[in-house]
Amino acid sequence: MNALSPAADGVPRCSWAAREPETGYHDTEWGFPVGDDVRLFEKICLEGFQSGLSWRTILLKRDNFRAAFAGFDIPTVAGFGEHEVERLLGDAGIIRHRGKINAAINNAARALELIDEAGSLAAFVWRFEPEVAADPTAEPVSITPESVALSTALKKRGWKFVGPTTMYAFMQSMGVVNDHAPGCLTYEPVARAREQFSRPKPPAGVPLSPP
Repeated sequence: MNALSPAADGVPRCSWAAREPETGYHDTEWGFPVGDDVRLFEKICLEGFQSGLSWRTILLKRDNFRAAFAGFDIPTVAGFGEHEVERLLGDAGIIRHRGKINAAINNAARALELIDEAGSLAAFVWRFEPEVAADPTAEPVSITPESVALSTALKKRGWKFVGPTTMYAFMQSMGVVNDHAPGCLTYEPVARAREQFSRPKPPAGVPLSPP
């Protein structure tokens, strides 16, 4: 669970969101549950690009990433070849790391396979929601049994840059858990949104394979 501290405007927020652009992202996006495959895929990619860097660095470049990766449309990114890799390596608006770029392209292809397997990326991801909500008074963590399980399942299916810490950050941001600090202005709105959220399920007739 995140620590709490007042931002410049005096509003209590999670301590990492004290300034823009983190403040706006925190207040309107972080932790609200997501069931859209494109947004989920985008966040997995961006979390991979963040590896070894700060989220602020990625957030400031997010619009550039969206333009460079065709809005993170999964079939389009899966079709990227060496020409697109070279184009991305020359794009100063993103993180020009060949391994991370190749991982995003690889993961798009793996996402298409996972959609065939589970019906949607969302239906697969939400299977890893913790059965018991975290204690809001607990110390912050960067890894959980569920993030380890999600990481293991994705790696088994050929995904790259999806370690347990990366996957926990993904789960926090996409609302699979509510890790806003108690007293944060967004804690209760996220809690209500999670209560009202319809968890994605595989379509009827799609067998539920092991995670």
